[in-house]
Amino acid sequence: MTKDSERKISELKEKIKDFCEVRDWDQFHNAKDLAIALSIEVSELLEIFRWKTREEVQDLFKDEKKKENIQDEMADILYFLVRIAQRYDIDLSEAFDKKMEKNEQNYPVEKSKGCHKKYNELD
Repeated sequence: MTKDSERKISELKEKIKDFCEVRDWDQFHNAKDLAIALSIEVSELLEIFRWKTREEVQDLFKDEKKKENIQDEMADILYFLVRIAQRYDIDLSEAFDKKMEKNEQNYPVEKSKGCHKKYNELD
């Protein structure tokens, strides 16, 4: 198993590209359908936590089988996110950095520290 600290996003893109090409899945993987699939996978992750108390959620991560299920759903989410980026030539690291710059502007520490409000609701 490769650890996060050992793998680049470009390697994930290449692995997913190879996986899909040998299965001839490019024909099915347009932006709309990939986004739908991503949304479904996020919903499957949410379903695991639905109606759980904070303590029950913490317990999920202590149970190896349940934690593995969470990890599987997270991997599915990552797969579809990276697949969209791979198919449409989006540099996720660059996009992330640009978005974090916007977040820095939208959520200045002096207004947002300890506050859950959206940027347009900050005083």
